[in-house]
Amino acid sequence: MNDRLDAFFRISAAGSSVRTEVIAGLSTFAAMAYIICVQPALLSGVMGGHPTGMPFGALLTTTCIMSAFGSILMGVVANYPIGLAPGMGSNFFFVFNVLCGCAAATGMAIGTPEVWHAALGVVLLSGVLFLAVSFTNLRKSLLNSISPSMKNAIAAGLGLFIATLGLKNGHIIRIEDGQLMLGAALTDPAVIIFGAGLVVIAVLLIRRIPGGILIGMGAGALIALAWGRIEFTGICGLPANPMPVVAKADVATVFRHAAELIPLVVICMFMDIFDTMGTVIGVGTNAGLIRNGELPRAERVFAADSVATIVGAVGGHSTVTSYVESTVGVEAGGRTGLTAVVVGICFLLALIFFPVISSVAGYAPITSSALVAVGAMMMRNVTDIDWQDYSEAIPAFLIIAGIPLSSSIIGGIAVGLCIYPVIKLLAGKGRKLGWFSYLTAVLLLLYLGMAGR
Repeated sequence: MNDRLDAFFRISAAGSSVRTEVIAGLSTFAAMAYIICVQPALLSGVMGGHPTGMPFGALLTTTCIMSAFGSILMGVVANYPIGLAPGMGSNFFFVFNVLCGCAAATGMAIGTPEVWHAALGVVLLSGVLFLAVSFTNLRKSLLNSISPSMKNAIAAGLGLFIATLGLKNGHIIRIEDGQLMLGAALTDPAVIIFGAGLVVIAVLLIRRIPGGILIGMGAGALIALAWGRIEFTGICGLPANPMPVVAKADVATVFRHAAELIPLVVICMFMDIFDTMGTVIGVGTNAGLIRNGELPRAERVFAADSVATIVGAVGGHSTVTSYVESTVGVEAGGRTGLTAVVVGICFLLALIFFPVISSVAGYAPITSSALVAVGAMMMRNVTDIDWQDYSEAIPAFLIIAGIPLSSSIIGGIAVGLCIYPVIKLLAGKGRKLGWFSYLTAVLLLLYLGMAGR
């Protein structure tokens, strides 16, 4: 068996072994397993406090299944040690912008099936577009059309937005009369549970212990259980029926309201491309897989990621994408697709622990510590913004500040990306921009015009 795996994944040629690849896969899974709790809580509205109409149990089941599919596909097709799951950032964009956009376009309230069906249609179409450009030179053109500063600003802005929601759900802050204020007292059980989980996560991340976020949530869950905030319903059990969210993506509604929703499709596609490229370059560099500045089998990587997004939308989820946590597995020695396959198998095995996962995911202060930690990680992108060039720095700052302060991901992105080409043109640097920067600004202006009517 080891010889067959070695031959298929070219493990020996990569300077690794089956044992090392398995350990790397387990390490990567431990680092990204928090999404099993966060994703269903967010998409169902349990985390945000506003029901979306999507059933929590079905989402938990399909989170594991879609993550397993994407990871195994990446391993088999592209032979890269990269795990996939519904992406942090894109899932918030789905809940706070795509759902709202679909509600406004259809004239129906969030929570009705028609709205989230249409939102899944937006994600599915973004995956189809991503797949279409994966095998063409257009992929490079799109990536080069928006500067690194803008890409990193979007990631940092999303990090602040995610952390803000985590602080809110952890009762650290509250919104009163439209203003952010300090939340509950330090004796509030939610604050203690959140704080304890965050401290554990921080310490484990500092010590570079794999699975720090997952272990931190576990610590918070134990305190919540002792405090009577969650109920212990068992460790193992059958997962919930996934069918209530499967095959619900409504593409027809997206086309009927193309003027309002196609910009969302394009933005979802771009977020997926940025996530994938950034993750793959980072993981590939750490693993020594970059050759002469080029990424071997790049088209396979993008194809696997885009197909995972398409299938993920069919399975009821926001964009499924490559996870930067895969670097944990690379540091453990993972060099081939077997690492990703092991990650996928672990996601399937997680279904056995449905009762305990659903208990943890159902109490927001537990998962909130993970949101703050992920937000902090995403803020690292600010160091790659060109702060010395004000034609880059000012639009980037508007995006970073605009996303959390406006409580709108697309709103913050739109402010920065709309003013970006204007500043460049007036500063005499307009020719340095890719054509898609101008098209993106026009699409966002049209979207904001439609949304403001």
